[in-house]
Amino acid sequence: MDRIRIRGGNALNGTIPISGAKNAALPLMIAALLTDDTLTLENVPHLADVEQLIRILGNHGVDYTVSGKRLATNAGSGRTIHFTARTIVDTTAPYELVSKMRASFWVIGPLLARMHKARVSLPGGCAIGTRPVDLFIEGLQALGATIDIDAGYIVAEAKGGLVGNRYTFPKVSVGATHVLMMAASLAKGETVLENAAREPEVADLAQCLNAMGARITGAGTSTITIEGVTALSGARHRVLPDRIETGTYAMAVAMAGGDVTLEGTRSDLLQTALTALRDAGASVTDTPHGMRIQRNGNGIRPVDVVTDPFPGFPTDLQAQFMALMTRSDGVSHITETIFENRFMHVQELARLGAKISLSGQMARIEGVPRLVGAPVMATDLRASVSLVIAGLVAEGETTVNRVYHLDRGFERLEEKLVACGADVERISS
Repeated sequence: MDRIRIRGGNALNGTIPISGAKNAALPLMIAALLTDDTLTLENVPHLADVEQLIRILGNHGVDYTVSGKRLATNAGSGRTIHFTARTIVDTTAPYELVSKMRASFWVIGPLLARMHKARVSLPGGCAIGTRPVDLFIEGLQALGATIDIDAGYIVAEAKGGLVGNRYTFPKVSVGATHVLMMAASLAKGETVLENAAREPEVADLAQCLNAMGARITGAGTSTITIEGVTALSGARHRVLPDRIETGTYAMAVAMAGGDVTLEGTRSDLLQTALTALRDAGASVTDTPHGMRIQRNGNGIRPVDVVTDPFPGFPTDLQAQFMALMTRSDGVSHITETIFENRFMHVQELARLGAKISLSGQMARIEGVPRLVGAPVMATDLRASVSLVIAGLVAEGETTVNRVYHLDRGFERLEEKLVACGADVERISS
């Protein structure tokens, strides 16, 4: 099993290309199930989760071809992939596939909309919480689906097709918003989704669906209106830049110090997180092709943050910001409101010398003057990269184990950091 070794102490200087967003690419790929034409996606990142979803879509009969199969020399060069679901050969998503990646559960929406039936395994829990699917079920029922649960599978049927309706999410859910928006695109009549997720990835999916012939307005706001159409066509769409990767590298620069341009990204995708970074003492400025992050000499100020749905502080940057706060000149607090069990990185940061105490969903971080390298264990995707950020300033050597978590969401992480002066190396077992 691969490990990442980091020798801390080097500032970061240079340019880091930002990849296409994993959280946008996955629902866009699933949208290919809605049409028998070809959906072409540009800027698709090289990630383990993308490869897994390609295999899952293949189970349903989706063919794909890749333009430029050879790994690009530019670490930020995404692929162009052509997906064609001319014939859906299987409407069952089995447990052995869904259990490997929760997002694969989202196929239930397109399958139900296009084939009027779907049998999809319940995804079960995960390391950062149970993430129940009740909102998916209630929303699809509102569109006329009949749903039963049989031996761990959701069995859904919509004889004659889905029918538009008004549905209000009891709580904001990005995944359920994706699924209902896709399903409603082929429903009869108008659907109005209220208290919908406002994340940029939702708006990106709507833009792609509209290019395919859907009629969606309001995506990016809390009320989305979808006028159903009888069929969708193919389209070409570019995946938006990864705001979580952007924020992660911005926090790495704030931690290690230096001057780095994040190329190919947009500051409007994560304004709340950038405000927190500025409050912590980093300089963040827009450039013609991205943004520039600097921290030269000044200390790290303590900042309190609360995770919230977009446009609030992203839960997917909580662990990274906590790593940064371990070196602040004072006490900070982080309150996690989205997922339970998302503080598992705390004990691993403590192995490096961090002083963090927990009270329910709040973490109190007392900044320390130094961190010291040690072997640590990655527990999930975002937690694992927080350990890399801490390792960039830890004295001596830090070894991050179980880095397969990193490969699910960060494309060529070591290569991008090394290009900016970090002493980081992947060690293969």
